[in-house]
Amino acid sequence: MELEVRHLRALCAIADTGSLHRAARQLGVAQPSLSTQLRRIEQELGGELFTRTRTGCHPTPLGRVVLSRARPLVAEMRSLVTEARAAATEGPQLRIGSTASRALSGWLRRLRQRQQEPALRMDVSANALLRMVADGRLDVAFVHEVEGCPLSVPDGLRLRVLVDREPQFVSLPADHPAAARPVVHLSELAGDRWMADETVDGEFDAVLRMLHTAGLNPRVLHGDYHTTASLVATGEVVTVCQATCLPRPEMAVRRLHGDPLGVRLLLAARTETELDGVHPALAEAYEEVARQAPAYREWLAQRDTKTPVPALP
Repeated sequence: MELEVRHLRALCAIADTGSLHRAARQLGVAQPSLSTQLRRIEQELGGELFTRTRTGCHPTPLGRVVLSRARPLVAEMRSLVTEARAAATEGPQLRIGSTASRALSGWLRRLRQRQQEPALRMDVSANALLRMVADGRLDVAFVHEVEGCPLSVPDGLRLRVLVDREPQFVSLPADHPAAARPVVHLSELAGDRWMADETVDGEFDAVLRMLHTAGLNPRVLHGDYHTTASLVATGEVVTVCQATCLPRPEMAVRRLHGDPLGVRLLLAARTETELDGVHPALAEAYEEVARQAPAYREWLAQRDTKTPVPALP
């Protein structure tokens, strides 16, 4: 017998319901039929996948191994069917992956105006998104590469640079003494607790490297974007932030003296044609949010008057 998706779906149903009876009802088959199918699957794989007790069916060690591989396959097949049905009725969707960016909403809006219907997948890991593009699960990804922490780009991907180096600014409480000036020296934050997200590829290491290079050794806490923003607002921590970040009444965004940390903004796809189809809309959206951010707008104006560099794409 050759294993099929329906067999994997049956194993997942048994594990989820904890009962052959409930699993059979969920799958719409007779319990004897499901029991026979399970025995055949176990014979094919060479061992018992579930133990049967009074309290129900429980995965064996072998069963847990099989289920760990079966669940992603069943989920992928479910997604395939959903996307195929949507494509048949509405036309194919443009599958976009992205790390966090204020440019996203403007990018999606412009794509829709160009008759491209995007489906968005967010992930804090740029490397994970690149792998999804390489595997064909995404059409294009917009990612940030932290300075000093190169991304692992799978073979066959095409990259296009949106911004070669976006400076990273600092987000700090609005009543912080350093917030009184437009440019902050790292030494002014030597007594503060910092927070960074270690799940963002390269970010935590880059922040530590930046602080150590400046001769500082503050406490650096781990936290996601939402937690970090909340703690900055209440005066608990400071953090690096994207230059396009907007200030809030309780939170200031300031430039760091000397621009000690930057990121490269990249688009990735499998073909140049796919990049051509989405790059102009993203470039327009990014320029829009860059000019909306006061600290970044000032930084750009000073940069453009110092050296004859080209404007944002």
